[in-house]
Amino acid sequence: MKNPIRNARRPGPAVFRRARREDATPIARLLADDPLGAERERPGEARPYLAAFDRIDADRGNLLAVAEVRGRVVGCLQLTFIPGLSNRGASFALIQAVRVEKDLRGQGFGQAFMAWAMDEARARGCASIELLTHNTRVDAQRFYERLGFAPSHVGMKRAL
Repeated sequence: MKNPIRNARRPGPAVFRRARREDATPIARLLADDPLGAERERPGEARPYLAAFDRIDADRGNLLAVAEVRGRVVGCLQLTFIPGLSNRGASFALIQAVRVEKDLRGQGFGQAFMAWAMDEARARGCASIELLTHNTRVDAQRFYERLGFAPSHVGMKRAL
């Protein structure tokens, strides 16, 4: 079994698990449901999401996960596990593309999902976890700070 994961956290009826191929379209829908995602995502075009899912799922250094309530995908995130040389060879995890359906926010799902992701990172020997969030997502930044994340780095990117 590749990349076994534990169902360590279940807030109420939520289950956190490794995403399956059929989850690619609901994940795309979640990613498109905000101002930034609405500009760049096309959830009606399944092919690129399925191809991306296959690449992620085949990579042992990545875990695409979903939050599910009563059989419905209501949240997603991607964890990337990165071996490193700094910090005496410590590995770390990078978390990105975190989404929880709007109507479920403020009910503890996101907090429990993030705790589950941190448990996954610890179980894989990571010494720390970092995340990416767009600088316009001020509510998300407040959420992450409440979970103990600190804005300790300056991120930069460039299109290729």
